[in-house]
Amino acid sequence: MSIIIPANSAVAGGYDVANSCRFDGAADFLKKARADMSTATNQKKFTISTWVKRSELGDAGMLWSSYHNATNYLHFQFQDSDAIKFKDFTGSTRAEYITTRLFRDVSAFYHILLNVDTTDGTAGDRQQIWINGVRETAFGTSSSYSINTVPEQGTTDIDMFVGREGGGADYYNGYLAQNVFIDGLALNPDSFGEFDEDSGVWKPIDVSELTFGNNGYYLDFEDSANLGNDANGGADFAETGLAAIDQTTDTCTNNFATLNPLANVIAPVTLTEGNLKIAMTNSKGGNLSTISCTDGKYYAEMKITTAPQDFRFHWGIMPHPVIAADDPIGAANAGIMLSGYNAVIYAANGIINNFYGNATGRFSGNPILGLAIDLKSATRTIAISINGAWVTGSNATDTDFSNALKVDITSYVATYPNWFIGCGSGNGSGTTGVYELNFGNPIFTGTDQADGNDRGSFEYPPPSGYLALCTKNLSGELS
Repeated sequence: MSIIIPANSAVAGGYDVANSCRFDGAADFLKKARADMSTATNQKKFTISTWVKRSELGDAGMLWSSYHNATNYLHFQFQDSDAIKFKDFTGSTRAEYITTRLFRDVSAFYHILLNVDTTDGTAGDRQQIWINGVRETAFGTSSSYSINTVPEQGTTDIDMFVGREGGGADYYNGYLAQNVFIDGLALNPDSFGEFDEDSGVWKPIDVSELTFGNNGYYLDFEDSANLGNDANGGADFAETGLAAIDQTTDTCTNNFATLNPLANVIAPVTLTEGNLKIAMTNSKGGNLSTISCTDGKYYAEMKITTAPQDFRFHWGIMPHPVIAADDPIGAANAGIMLSGYNAVIYAANGIINNFYGNATGRFSGNPILGLAIDLKSATRTIAISINGAWVTGSNATDTDFSNALKVDITSYVATYPNWFIGCGSGNGSGTTGVYELNFGNPIFTGTDQADGNDRGSFEYPPPSGYLALCTKNLSGELS
């Protein structure tokens, strides 16, 4: 089970990666056409380096592809099995490596590096795969290049792709940051990262001064209007399916929560948009954040894109990383959640506050619901807003958070140290509910309201002292 709790938070300090790009696994990719390629600096040597956070498991996703045609290509990708595969094929396989290890963490970023030098005298060293600064040595398939082979990349009759293979398959689903291709050099990981001297965690460094070569590039994703921009100054990649909202601040140096495809074991759910959009049936189920909250104040938003029958949804927190019973707010899960059906707050399957009176019409018109969780004060509380106005009691709201109804949950949270933000569907049948979650890395925001640490982007301003759910905020404190 992949989750992040404060003991497993990101390393503080050092170099910051500002942005990543979110790929949807269905239509998003970047392409540099062969017409924009130059003569290779040295076609026998190259390096691919990227930071990745996966959104989907059990489905092939292409990190990088060099493509001439269906029988001449070079691929670097995740397989359906969740192994990593590198393959160079020119009429027949010239090199192929498939890791024994599987990569199924959807809560954090991996640094993945491939370097190739076919002039190396040792066959096994001509192609190397490194994960988080450590070389992979266990492979189910390991077929090395012959010495001085010219790999299928870096020439003027080959297209280059990020996020899809050249033939139109294996779309990548997840986040990419600091995506680099080096033409003419086989570089080791220390050109791209370093081990933190205190924690030992692998972290990124500034790569902007590297020598990229004639066809090398550096995608930093810092221009939302041109996500294919080569920050090294070369020809840009053409974008397909990507928009400005796909630029995120969810990166390998400040990792934001998403929903977790491993969390739900009951009702079927469909996660899309980097695990921030969820479609759920009304047969009791839900999903939870990849990062937990503890000893702090946190804020998140949920947009009801398609309301389920009778507004049977739940929005709140649970202490377990997996929904382990047939009801997100059931006693087995000890959840504390707003029920959209009757506009009450439940805790462990009992009503603790009637909250907002009759639910009829309260959640129509695709509202954005805010959630303010206080796990820091002596009295622990939860509060709900609707389109920026905080519920103050039955049939009443106020934009002033000081007047918000803060439901006392102290006795309910005392048993558990960590709480996950989540949403669910309730009892019933009919329209599938569709929701968009925002933990600070949005897919719907347009107003760019940050928290008090100037982190995250929300539709409505978080209350003073309440923070986005990301690794840099896991202390729960204003910095």
